[in-house]
Amino acid sequence: MAIIFKRTKILATLGPITSTPEMITDLIAAGTNGFRLNFSHGDYAERDDQINWIREASRKNGKPVAILQDLQGPKIRLGMLNENMDVKKGDEIILDNAAEHNGNVLPIQYNLAEKVKVGEPIYIFDGKVRTTVIEITSDTAIKVRIENDGTLMSKKGINLPDTDFGGDILTAKDLKDIEYGLTKDIDFVALSFVQSVDDINNLRQILVAGGSHAQIIAKIETKAAIKDDVMEQIVIASDGIMVARGDLAVEAGAEVVPIVQRRLISLCRKHGKLSIVATQMMASMVDNPEPTRAEVSDVANAVIQGADSVMLSDETANGKYPLETVGAMKRVILYTQENVPVSPLHDYAIAKNVQLDAISAAAVSLAEQLGVDAIIAETKSGATAANIAAHRPNLPIISVTSEMRSAQQLGLNYANRSYVRPDSEEAGFDLFKELKADGLFGEGPVTVIIVSGQQPGIIGTTDTIKVRVLE
Repeated sequence: MAIIFKRTKILATLGPITSTPEMITDLIAAGTNGFRLNFSHGDYAERDDQINWIREASRKNGKPVAILQDLQGPKIRLGMLNENMDVKKGDEIILDNAAEHNGNVLPIQYNLAEKVKVGEPIYIFDGKVRTTVIEITSDTAIKVRIENDGTLMSKKGINLPDTDFGGDILTAKDLKDIEYGLTKDIDFVALSFVQSVDDINNLRQILVAGGSHAQIIAKIETKAAIKDDVMEQIVIASDGIMVARGDLAVEAGAEVVPIVQRRLISLCRKHGKLSIVATQMMASMVDNPEPTRAEVSDVANAVIQGADSVMLSDETANGKYPLETVGAMKRVILYTQENVPVSPLHDYAIAKNVQLDAISAAAVSLAEQLGVDAIIAETKSGATAANIAAHRPNLPIISVTSEMRSAQQLGLNYANRSYVRPDSEEAGFDLFKELKADGLFGEGPVTVIIVSGQQPGIIGTTDTIKVRVLE
């Protein structure tokens, strides 16, 4: 009997509504595979509690769960205004990093005078108010012309689609947050507003120097990052990407988002990297117990395209129905995967490790020809299991590793269910016998493919495919 569990994973954001041990336990039981900690909000004491609660709930559920630290990045906002301010097309205002609100001078939480050039667009309040830079008026201030009627409010976000931050996207707050994360049980670090490979490499140096084994997720939300020559380079340099569709829509135009999403998922599959689709996947469920048909289609399309994970933001951070949202998303994933195969990938070549990829491709092909119940991967770093997942088999991948970090990171990888067991020559077969005895495969004979190496526990030695049957 084939095991049925969702192959596309669910990443949920923790927030005020779900930041309790009980809610975290319930979210994992409902189908959550990882938690996003949004470092734009909250303090370190709150983070300490959340990390401890996640790990305790993970142990209770017997399910390795990923933790993703999402850095704020240069998220630029207006400062505090004396009151909401109506503006008209043609008006001119000053945005000043060193001022308070006074008439047409507005405070801003970042010194744009050091970055912007005359003629560049600046979008305020999710693009509701569009402006153009007409003058750099001082070391801390710029003058912009309003391009449409609208209203400005305190703390509203600002997007700069054509501004080059020149590799300077890690703010003082980000560096402090990274330092905090180095001492904590963090599996992934998500880097916001990535513009180039240099941004990934800079963060990589900091993590390696700090002794971190966290993987880097590049958030794709700038116009610079989606240029054809840059996009693939970013995918290759990172460990995975997040299609951050909210800011990407503001910066590049909503119409480009579906195409960019499809392209990024394909690139991640091609290079064996993790792909996460984010923003407003089930946004209506913040206030309603059922998703819209458009949202169901959105999730289903991400599954068909072969995304590793789909993400919930406000739905689980602030929404009224966090558990119902995870449940609804899980139902869509399960129904879609059982009725439609993942779209084939024509542009395919994992170049990182030719031998491992050849073995992974052979294992998936053999598994599908024989109609086995699962593929079992013995893996130290998680690379073998992730590489098999890159081929998007239509059956479960059961990973066995001696490293808890690898097991947790595989929590977000396509089709993976990971188990932590000591290294041994028969780790995969021993786990197979254990799961068969526990009833995971149901009654009757079960056939699996086991992918392993002759030197258990040593990274990069995968070289063997076995077919094993248990009656």
